Amino acid sequence: MLARDRFAENQVVKPRMAKNSLDASCPVARTLDIVGARWTLLIVRDLLPGTMRFQDLQERLPGMAPNVLSDRLKTLEAHGLVSRKFYSDHPPRAAYTLTDRGYELGVIVLALGRWGIRHVGGKLDRGLKHDECFQHLQQATDALVRRPVQRVKSAAKAVSQKN
Repeated sequence: MLARDRFAENQVVKPRMAKNSLDASCPVARTLDIVGARWTLLIVRDLLPGTMRFQDLQERLPGMAPNVLSDRLKTLEAHGLVSRKFYSDHPPRAAYTLTDRGYELGVIVLALGRWGIRHVGGKLDRGLKHDECFQHLQQATDALVRRPVQRVKSAAKAVSQKN
């Protein structure tokens, strides 16, 4: 086991929440506190097909500063949406994978993509970036087809159905 892995196992990462939540009692607002920052859902989109290294994410998200990518990944990891595994100790290099909780966000990412195709598709630049977007969405769709998100009954519904 790498020294960094032992350190990571003992380190407790505290979830980062927005300083001023839009509405602490609203699940939509609380979710946006976690995934509503710029680039976050694009990271989820790119992780849907499988594990990616930090460098790979940087290449797929041109224009995103490395410190922003690092911050977004730390937030996703702190909330249990992404897991990080080090594959090199010197220099430290990590690969990122969506957890089951993070993978569930794929449905939202695809819904946003479908909405965008219907409502802003005609306004999108038809150049290379547009083609890359469709490729990313197709990869995300393929990943969800291979491993569909399972609906889980909430504890409250399960109890009420038993009674």
